[in-house]
Amino acid sequence: MDPELDAFIPFLPKTDLSDPVAARKRVAELAAAAPSEVAAAPSPGTEGMEIEDRTVAAGVPVRIYRPRRAHGAIIWLRGGGWILGDLDTEHPTAARIAGASGAVVISVDYRRAPEHRFPAALDDVYAVLTWAAAHTEDPGRIAVGGHSAGAGLAAAVALRARDEQGPPIRFQLLNQPVLDDRQETWSQRNFTDTPWQDRDTITAVWRHYLGGAPATPYAAPARAADLSGLPPAYVSAAEFDPLRDEDIGYALRLLQAGVSVELHQWPGTFHGSQAILSADVSQRQIAELGAVLRRALAA
Repeated sequence: MDPELDAFIPFLPKTDLSDPVAARKRVAELAAAAPSEVAAAPSPGTEGMEIEDRTVAAGVPVRIYRPRRAHGAIIWLRGGGWILGDLDTEHPTAARIAGASGAVVISVDYRRAPEHRFPAALDDVYAVLTWAAAHTEDPGRIAVGGHSAGAGLAAAVALRARDEQGPPIRFQLLNQPVLDDRQETWSQRNFTDTPWQDRDTITAVWRHYLGGAPATPYAAPARAADLSGLPPAYVSAAEFDPLRDEDIGYALRLLQAGVSVELHQWPGTFHGSQAILSADVSQRQIAELGAVLRRALAA
């Protein structure tokens, strides 16, 4: 473990998804702490950035971040196992992505499980993608991206847009994506006590999201037989994360299908550890997300 991250592990909250409503309250309380004891850093500055809350498409709430002289846009999808979080808890991350990339960030408040199981969240995201293609200045420079479950949604919406000849997607930014409900990889079988997220947590996430229904490739993109024709991708994995091997495997399959991919496996990190902003490796992770997106959306 990276020593700067290791020092924070005793203070990290346990993830308990047995009561989703209570878990959401805990996440909201943690996000509201300023500055966060976990992050050990102030909230990002938004000076000169236009921020707008609105409802788009089929009634989906979004928060739009417009930096000065913005170029391109990304539909940004929060993590939280499809269960936790909202526009407010995601605000620091969305603002940092906008500031680091110079892109318009459309943060999506998709419906949450288990009250709204698959495919509700995917339908919301696809509706926002369709709306963005009709309302952004340059529909040819729209990316999709997110963290964890949100990154899994981004991969799924890229598959759906390809299959349905939907709006073109320039790029997919997949940060530690949740991709495979089968949990059969080495990292899934062996990482049973990793910080913030372990095998049991991911099992609970899939149970809430699917409700016992079989997974399709739009729920678990790793199940897709054909990955050809998808947008170029950046895939980020954390060393001590049950998702590590499915993330690396998906990136390799994209490459083998002829899709351009940048893959970064961050040593010494765990799932979501970039929230510990005081660590050098976290600062590098966030800077890279912004730089990769900036390059991908360049004219």
